[in-house]
Amino acid sequence: MLSAGDQVIARGYADLETTFGQGAQMKMVVIRYLVVDAQSSYSILIGRPTLNKLGAIVSTSHLKVKYPLPSGAVGVLKVDQEVARKCYGDSLKARRRLYTKQVEKEVHSVKLDPRMGQFDHRPAPAEDVKEVEVMEGRNVKIGTSLTPEDEEKLVSVLKDNVSAFAWHSSDMPGLDPNFLCHKLAIDPSAKAVIQKRRKFGEEKRRAIAEETQKLVMAGHVREIQYPTWLANVVMVRKSSGKWRMCTDFTNLNKACPKDSYPLPNIDCLVDGALGYELLSFMDAYSGYNQIRMHPAEEDKTAFIADQANFCYRLCRSV
Repeated sequence: MLSAGDQVIARGYADLETTFGQGAQMKMVVIRYLVVDAQSSYSILIGRPTLNKLGAIVSTSHLKVKYPLPSGAVGVLKVDQEVARKCYGDSLKARRRLYTKQVEKEVHSVKLDPRMGQFDHRPAPAEDVKEVEVMEGRNVKIGTSLTPEDEEKLVSVLKDNVSAFAWHSSDMPGLDPNFLCHKLAIDPSAKAVIQKRRKFGEEKRRAIAEETQKLVMAGHVREIQYPTWLANVVMVRKSSGKWRMCTDFTNLNKACPKDSYPLPNIDCLVDGALGYELLSFMDAYSGYNQIRMHPAEEDKTAFIADQANFCYRLCRSV
């Protein structure tokens, strides 16, 4: 049975006439099925697009599915609890066997080579990739399964828009502050908090110094004296084994009102992508540094580093 995080490869799709119900409650709709190679106790799995096409209403508490019929009546599907329990039990057994094999494989690999360090848990590419040059000295990786025509078009788009890529933190000019900048809505009655300095090990201290130096060179932060707000940094281990430096703005967040901004519904985004052959995703490199701080708010973003205290700034040094 599939679970969250599982990766499967689609072998293709098939449009099939599917019948729901029996007798007078029968309704037939054409459904596009994705064919995947995966271990599962179910022959088919239907999702929201199928339920929407059927016009179905699902009641988990009543274990029923109702849908409108062409005659104006309502069709009803009832759950067979015995079959459902059997499928669920089989799926648990299958997952248990798969998990056991993975653990045995990892343990066996460690015994073969005890010098191995931490496992790299980053997801592997879904296919083989190759490097192509988009500008002198700059390469990107693309999939090898692309047709020659699609590959030519993709490389052409990458070369025409190479200025949109950031190869280093200094390549990020950020948004024009005249268009957008970040301003904090701090409660006037809130008391400024200066956090007590935390201690870090030598490895984390080196990582903090390196990351701070990158931010200084890129013009994202500046040294500050006598800050009214001051926060510690928090070091988080990446899947690659390196460190990510975050800032503990817990106290600052508590002093700001909550903004219930409506975010896009993920279900609608997934349904909207149905039927398209190609999808394009944009990853904003260090996106939290792309929007500058309002000049009046810079000092409130101060954080502690070994060599000095720094705060995020509005403009980049030139």
